[in-house]
Amino acid sequence: MNALWVTLLVALAIALVLRWLRPTWYWLTFGVTFAAVRVLVRYRSVMDACGLTVPPSRWRLALARVAHRPVPEARSPRILRLRPTATGLVLRLKLRPGQDAFDFSASSDRLRHSFALHNVVSREVRSSVVELRMTGYDVLKRVRMPAAVPAEVLRVPVALREDGEVHYRDYRQVPHALNVGATKSGKSVYQRTLVAGLASQNVALVGIDCKNGVELFPMAQRFTALADNPDDAAGLLAALVQYMGGVYQVIRAEQRISVSLPDEEITADIWDLPTHLRPVPVVLFVDEVAELALAANKAEEIRRDRIVTDLVRLAQLGRAAGIHLEVCGQRFGSELGKGITMLRAQLTGRTAHRVNDETSANMAFGDISPDAVLAAVQIDKERPGTAVAGDSSGGWSRIRAPHTTLRQAVDTCNAHAYRTPEITELDSFRPAPPVRVLVGEVQPKTTAASAF
Repeated sequence: MNALWVTLLVALAIALVLRWLRPTWYWLTFGVTFAAVRVLVRYRSVMDACGLTVPPSRWRLALARVAHRPVPEARSPRILRLRPTATGLVLRLKLRPGQDAFDFSASSDRLRHSFALHNVVSREVRSSVVELRMTGYDVLKRVRMPAAVPAEVLRVPVALREDGEVHYRDYRQVPHALNVGATKSGKSVYQRTLVAGLASQNVALVGIDCKNGVELFPMAQRFTALADNPDDAAGLLAALVQYMGGVYQVIRAEQRISVSLPDEEITADIWDLPTHLRPVPVVLFVDEVAELALAANKAEEIRRDRIVTDLVRLAQLGRAAGIHLEVCGQRFGSELGKGITMLRAQLTGRTAHRVNDETSANMAFGDISPDAVLAAVQIDKERPGTAVAGDSSGGWSRIRAPHTTLRQAVDTCNAHAYRTPEITELDSFRPAPPVRVLVGEVQPKTTAASAF
């Protein structure tokens, strides 16, 4: 008997240690079994309490009256499958007639409490089939990306979603995106993770960093072109628009539409061009877009209008030419001037880190989902890197990017510097190698007397 108690105490101690240090191991060894039993035992009562049942059909009521039997109970959705995962459970349900997938989405918070799980996310798989993805622990507390993630061109695993799935930044599906967030919210780390992920791919990276280049210039060896002030940014954008026009001329020359030409050889973008003619795709990073839109005098207003016009052109026409925009800033509202809302409307992908006011969240999600606005405002300042990601379809989810240090990003970019393509139109904006100071080199000291 004593040995049994000792064994139970040791197992309990191991479970507690695993829950604290290795939540994934705890979930796979202990948590998944307890959670699956809890869901199956409580299923009918939870569905009834959450209003996710339907009354019995007329023929069942008539049959009960004829047979003098008790009135049949309300019916719950039928369980099609209960599948465990490394982070939770996936429950697939078959809806009863009269039920709506929105009812399950609206009841996700009540389901989370009823099943004693960390989070529940509902999505419609197909007509009359709903999938509940339930996480057993807080996967965003310590972000651990999977060791092996399938890599594709212009598809970067950039963060982890709250349901345990990997969040990808797919430029082929969502060509342009907006990334907003307050200072120290993790916006720069998210951008750094994107750059490091794209560094190993055959793409051209172009950057505009008006914070004197402190964010992007350390990774300059992997960038085809960089600008660190609004004047250079205006010239860089004009050159990029000129390059886009040249790409369209290549596409027009290769269309050759005729009766004998097979349908699969007709192209309207770079991806259907022959490999030897296909231009390299370009990803343009714009850090602190407000610095490009601010103007203090007439000359700066002219420059600002030129910058915004070129950005709008790239956003409207760039996808077919393989040009993609990643625009970052703390605010992105109409107060930045004429044309800025037109640019925002072209940025399909939206990512909002912690913001200081609801207005900033509305700039990202106000025209997409009110729930996403509320979620962005509620991000805890103690969790930098947490964000709300969505797109113009209205779908959104909480994500958190792994903490990528500047040293890690620089090392990755330097290791893949040989992949940096040359674009003739952007040669004048190619970053020069940084001036290196040898360790131990004695620098002349400037005294107060010598300064005058």
